[in-house]
Amino acid sequence: MVQQLIPPEIKPEIIYPDSDGNPMSDNTKQYEWIVKIKENLEILFAPNDDVFIAGDLLWYPVEGSVKTRQAPDVMVVFGRPKGDRGSYKQWQENNIPPQVVFEILSPGNTTKEMAKKILFYQRYGVEEYYIYNPDTIELTGFILEQECLEAIEDINNWVSPRLDIRFKLTADNLEIYYPHGGKFLTSVELNQRAEKEYQRAEQQQQRAEREKQRAEQEKQRAEQEKQRADQEQKNYQDLLAKLAAKGIDLNNL
Repeated sequence: MVQQLIPPEIKPEIIYPDSDGNPMSDNTKQYEWIVKIKENLEILFAPNDDVFIAGDLLWYPVEGSVKTRQAPDVMVVFGRPKGDRGSYKQWQENNIPPQVVFEILSPGNTTKEMAKKILFYQRYGVEEYYIYNPDTIELTGFILEQECLEAIEDINNWVSPRLDIRFKLTADNLEIYYPHGGKFLTSVELNQRAEKEYQRAEQQQQRAEREKQRAEQEKQRAEQEKQRADQEQKNYQDLLAKLAAKGIDLNNL
């Protein structure tokens, strides 16, 4: 009797899409804020190799569940290395969830959609959640307390526990400040500041060059004055010698 071996069942590979088909933003204002927050956070944590920051990246918190996902406008993960990713699969990242999430509202966002998002972030371990509406200049913040995301009552001048950045609401804008006090800037503003710094450095270098040249000229003048004085002294000594040779002593005149 021939025993037939049954091959082990091969489970099909699960594909986790890198895109949900939705656009990164609905308008230019939303896009500019996403980029501004993401890039300034990149600058802030550039020295930290274990802080991963991403914009509009799909986050899969549960292995095997393709539909359990969100794509925060900006997310920050402490404890994970920087680098490119098609999506953030949490089980491949030491099971570390994003600790801080930002959402920038657009007219297309619904109350129901935002309610689902906050429940999702609460369930899967987000510690800080910030929602900004650039049209109404409204900032809402939530912080994790006893496994629940609780609303921050006074968000104006609030300092993020994780990021150490400060939020300030003005009459016409939201301003975000670095721990050292500098303000989050757009790429254009950063370039303008860099240009000004470059021009200032150039001017300082030119001033230093002029000072160096002036010092060199002063040194040359001093050398010339010394040479002239030495020559006059030599001429005087030569004259005394010639007079002495003729028997003339100036001291007796």
